[in-house]
This record gives sequence, structure tokens and C-alpha cells, in this order.
Amino acid sequence: MNAVVLLDRPRVGVARLLINRPDKRNAIDHAVREAMYERIGELGSDDETRALVIGGVGGVLSAGGDLPSMAGLDEAGARSRMEHIHRLCGAIAQAPFPVITAVEGVAAGGAVGMALLGDHIVAEEDARILFPFLTLGLTPDWGQLLTLPRRIGIGPARRVLTSGDTIKGAEAHRLGLADAVTAKGAAMDAALDAAQRLADLPMGAFLRMRERLNAGAEALDAELRREADDQAICLTGPEFAEGFAAFAEKRKPDFTKAARR
Repeated sequence: MNAVVLLDRPRVGVARLLINRPDKRNAIDHAVREAMYERIGELGSDDETRALVIGGVGGVLSAGGDLPSMAGLDEAGARSRMEHIHRLCGAIAQAPFPVITAVEGVAAGGAVGMALLGDHIVAEEDARILFPFLTLGLTPDWGQLLTLPRRIGIGPARRVLTSGDTIKGAEAHRLGLADAVTAKGAAMDAALDAAQRLADLPMGAFLRMRERLNAGAEALDAELRREADDQAICLTGPEFAEGFAAFAEKRKPDFTKAARR
């Protein structure tokens, strides 16, 4: 049996996970979620991986949730399904490295939610991005009622989620839903380039920055306290030592050997 998620390492320090259900347009079912969760956990425990790219085989990210697997559930089954989704959501959002998604062909529903949980989204200009939840009698899931408004604002998010319109990659970039847009067939290479750039960052400092961006303080004084805590660790850690040495020596810093935390 073919693996439903493929893992490779196309660049130094960069791992890639590809959803591998081409006959289903890479629809996400229980097996895909479980495989992704396991692979991310494995990557998080090694010393090689400093960035992760998520994509799909056959020039398609994913048609979203596997609809037949949702039919006929009782409440216990529905809650169990959501718990399984949320476990993967946490793994992506809290991955100990940057997560970049290549949006090729189609990204629908849960696949968009998965991308929004990461740190960087690259979309082909003619990729089709869909939010079909309300047309199916469902509310958006995969955390999208938090992550989508954070990216594009509450008003645009409401319009996107209620219109049922397909958003092309170029429009997604204009809205801020995608961080970069490419010609057809170029999104994966651009995502790998972005992953390599992010892999060169000081990982401990990056993860602290991400954590505070994703859980913003309610008031300035609270944010300043968090800032002081983080900076006290960073200023006394190996990443700043390398950054300062590189500055003094007029060279590019090499953070790859510094501890993540």
C-alpha cells in the first residue's frame, strides 16, 4: 500500500511532507491526519530539520476534508473526528521550526486551515482556494475563525467565508491570505526557497516571536513583561552570541548549531 503522506528532504535543513492521495485530489482523511501528525512529531525530535514544507502530489495541495468520511457520524463520532483534527492543528501551529505551505492547483476547506496554521504560504497565481463550509451546512474548522481574520481582517474574512466564491492565488496574495504568489508550476520551488531562508533564522528567537504573535497580550504592560522575559533569555543565549560575533566579524551568522530554546 502506498503511503498517504510522503516525506523527503529536498534541501539542507528542509523537510517536505506531501499528501499522496492523487485519486482523491489529496483529500484529507483520518489516515492522512495521523500520518502527518506522526511525521511532524518525528521531525521535531531530530536535529536536522529547521523548516518544513507542506504540499500535495500531482500539482494539487488538497481538496480539503474527505467528505464521505464525514457522513453518518453520531455526536461522539463527530467529536472524536474533531479531536483528531485538533491534535494535528496543534502539531502544525507549535512545530519547533517554521512551516511553509505550497498552494498548488486546489486548496479547499481543511487544507486552507492547515496552511493558515503555518508561518508562510506560497500560492500559484491561478490556484483555486475555496471555503465550502457553509454550503455544506458546516462551520469553518481547523481554527480558521481565528487564523483567517488574523491574516486578512474580520470583514474580509466574513465576506470570504460567506460568499462561496473561489479565490485565485493572485487575489489571495492581495488579501494577505498568501505571503507570496508565483506563476503556475513555481509555487513548490518558491516554498522551498522560503523554507531555506527561514531555516537560517535563529530558531529559538523565531519560536519565541511566533508564540507571542499567535497569542497576543491584551495590554502593553503585559506584552512588555513577556518581551523582557524573552529578551533576557535571548541576550544570554548562544544565538545572540553568534549574531553578535557575526556582526563584529562582518560575516553572515550561522545559527544552525545553536540550540532551539
